[in-house]
Amino acid sequence: MAATPEMRASDGDRDKVAAALREHCAQGRLTMEEFHERLELAYQGRTMGDLQKLTADLPDIDLNAMRAAQPAPVKRSKRGDVREAWTAWAVVVAVCTTIWLMTDAGGYFWPMWVAGPWGAILLVATVAGAAGKKGEGRGR
Repeated sequence: MAATPEMRASDGDRDKVAAALREHCAQGRLTMEEFHERLELAYQGRTMGDLQKLTADLPDIDLNAMRAAQPAPVKRSKRGDVREAWTAWAVVVAVCTTIWLMTDAGGYFWPMWVAGPWGAILLVATVAGAAGKKGEGRGR
């Protein structure tokens, strides 16, 4: 059934118009002010006619084709992931230790409950990853 201007719009219809407006804004066809104005009207639109008015002066775009044309995500090495995990651990432990030093340096060292379990899990994951990497080359 073809959509008539009087037909009620669904949330999905409003979301599709919002996505199209975002793409037109990204391509420079709409200013940010125009985009925000039309986006607000899109989510207030009740009928298909209300939504069609928002994109009537814009060319049609196929959002599905645009998604397919996007490059695939870049695969990162596990070594980089491990480094990032250890860096995150070190930053969090440093922040917790700084808070401990600033508030209760002589008291109970509670940051160990952040550093210990998390560090142990990371250590096991790092060792298991290194062992798995060494074993990969043996089967060939």
